[in-house]
Amino acid sequence: MILGALLDLSFPLDILKDSLSSLDLHGYSLSVEKVKRSSITATKFSVVMDPDYHQHSRSLSDILKIIDSSKLPAKVKQTGSAVFQRLGEVEAGIHGVDIQEVHFHEIGAVDSIIDIVGSAVAFDWLKIEKFCSSALPLGSGTVKTDHGILPVPAPATLELLALAKAPVVDFPKSGASQGELVTPTGAALVTMLAQFRRPDMTMEKVGYGTGSKDFAEWPNVLRIWLGEEKEAQNQQDLVMLETNIDDMNPQIYGYLMEKLFLEKAADVWFTPIQMKKNRPAVMLSVLGPASAEAKLAEIIMRETSTLGMRVRPVSRHTAQREIIEFDSTLGKVNAKVKRFMGAVLGVSPEYEDCRRIALERDMPLQEVLGIIEAELRKHLAS
Repeated sequence: MILGALLDLSFPLDILKDSLSSLDLHGYSLSVEKVKRSSITATKFSVVMDPDYHQHSRSLSDILKIIDSSKLPAKVKQTGSAVFQRLGEVEAGIHGVDIQEVHFHEIGAVDSIIDIVGSAVAFDWLKIEKFCSSALPLGSGTVKTDHGILPVPAPATLELLALAKAPVVDFPKSGASQGELVTPTGAALVTMLAQFRRPDMTMEKVGYGTGSKDFAEWPNVLRIWLGEEKEAQNQQDLVMLETNIDDMNPQIYGYLMEKLFLEKAADVWFTPIQMKKNRPAVMLSVLGPASAEAKLAEIIMRETSTLGMRVRPVSRHTAQREIIEFDSTLGKVNAKVKRFMGAVLGVSPEYEDCRRIALERDMPLQEVLGIIEAELRKHLAS
């Protein structure tokens, strides 16, 4: 279904065939056709096996050798090998064996190798730099495998989703639509390559791919949206950590602020509040990068009396800040220049430099600040 959607997006079938021909795989042909799924036209991609060709299970090293010995681009080889490596690790963990002992049955078949490597080829050819996914459907019922009848999602699928902490949706459960909706192959591709978020993007094309299943209740299609991500001007994704404290020595707050700033907090502030029984208290607010959330939370827990804190994602837009040395008529000063989208929006002479000049020249500080700021603006405008 992924390859069908990518072909629907204008990925050429000839490029796919030519690329796959360098793999040491035999006994197959490729089929691409337009089909209807609940009145939606989608592209159905199939690997058709020669009935006289005997497929056999393959080890991870067998598959990696097939990929590595091909003439595919290095990036495609890397992607395909990484997906199969993850599948091997998952299968080894499920069956309790060494990864070298894992033998793929359905996943090691020709069609699965083509699905994974072919998708990597398409992503490379379409120059897709980021791949994002919505939540994945769990499906229901059972699926027949070489290991017997297994519950849906299959163990490998479920483990792949767990490793990626992938969001899932529980639909549908009844009627003809029961069955496997995400296969181990599909789960491996999506969890290895995708981020689970909806980007802010400019849409260009939409591709529809489908498989063999056709449900009466809803169109069994996979949609891939192709477009350009819109980069916000200097937008940062941060987290806000907050907690209310009413029983801590106030001398600790200064020390706490220092430790939080050392751990890359972007900002720290204290707000006086009233709590239960009308007790005066302090609300601690910490803004920091999402990557530092765990460490910032640990510092708050260790250094304060709080029993917990609130955490929420926060986005902020920031101006570009530049520190320059400026030779004013009153003397050299450092100054902060604020820019946004290339325009100078503000200038601010360094206070300590202006204070020094005011003392040296016996001038009012506000006069020194005014003169230097005016000269700075004129200098930047020219």
